Amino acid sequence: MVFTPFYIGNSQFNEQIISGNYGVQLSFSVPLDKEAVNLCKELGRSRLSKERLDYELVRILKCAEFYKAGFVIRPESPYAPVCADVIPVAALTTLKPFSPSISVPVSKPE
Repeated sequence: MVFTPFYIGNSQFNEQIISGNYGVQLSFSVPLDKEAVNLCKELGRSRLSKERLDYELVRILKCAEFYKAGFVIRPESPYAPVCADVIPVAALTTLKPFSPSISVPVSKPE
């Protein structure tokens, strides 16, 4: 829907005649081809997805640079969750290694 106000005016200064008309134009647009609308929506989703991926990659790179420089964010800071899922490799060596506790029966030789 498009709403367009307008003014058409005339003026003469010798005889002091000034007239003007005001009005509005209202029009509706209906797409005749749904393919164009669907393509537009698909391109929009694709662009949002790409921008989200770009944001996440830049966030991870900046957090890695931050950690590499020796900085950390205070846990009580509202920005602490920004880098919470980026873990430096050095920190992984200090974590307990995963060892599954699966008991497998061992048969003894007779």
